[in-house]
Amino acid sequence: METADPPLSGLDFLAGEVLLINKPKGWTSFDVVNKLRNKLRQLLQVKNIKVGHAGTLDPMATGLLIVCTGKATRRIDEYQNLPKVYTGTMMMGAVTASYDAETEVEETFPIQHITPELLEQARLTFLGDLEQIPPMFSAIKVDGQPLYKKARKGEHIAIAARPVHISRFDLSRVELPEIDFEVHCSKGTYIRSLAYDFGKALQSGAYLSALCRTAIGPHLLKDAWELEELIQRL
Repeated sequence: METADPPLSGLDFLAGEVLLINKPKGWTSFDVVNKLRNKLRQLLQVKNIKVGHAGTLDPMATGLLIVCTGKATRRIDEYQNLPKVYTGTMMMGAVTASYDAETEVEETFPIQHITPELLEQARLTFLGDLEQIPPMFSAIKVDGQPLYKKARKGEHIAIAARPVHISRFDLSRVELPEIDFEVHCSKGTYIRSLAYDFGKALQSGAYLSALCRTAIGPHLLKDAWELEELIQRL
């Protein structure tokens, strides 16, 4: 990041530390945790150390990941319950099975009818308390197996809608077929589902082509470590 790196001196990873990480694109959240765990094992010369993250980011996404070590892992639920802020880009006029660019376009739709007035009308319907259906390509477990594994086998499971809250949903750039946005939302909100549902509300289609988490509660991406820089400094 452009700001100065946070200090590392005096940290006690076994007693418990909370690290803000900028997750690289293409990495899973578990990849980041595993990389840090292995580095801390070497650094502390221990066989094992507790390391966990407080809220999954999709591999395609970048941005803030809170990683807890040692006894601080007890606070993971506390961080997971905090509201989140995301920025990203939606590609209008098409849908994919994963609701993002990880899978191929399945169907295309017209976008010529999408006007600024229609965009504003649709945007307003996604503010406040909503019932949202998570995507099939998600880590939600059914019968002990993540949904994404069932989805990759071609299985489709009926998923119950879940309550979420969106306090802010701004469209910052509209250059169809692309739309940039910023979302302030509760825990459990799937931005991929928001993009998919927004496309439907416009009588078209949409999928997520880029996503970055910029805040988790009071914790900001600008204060986070770049992963490789942190590993080198450790």
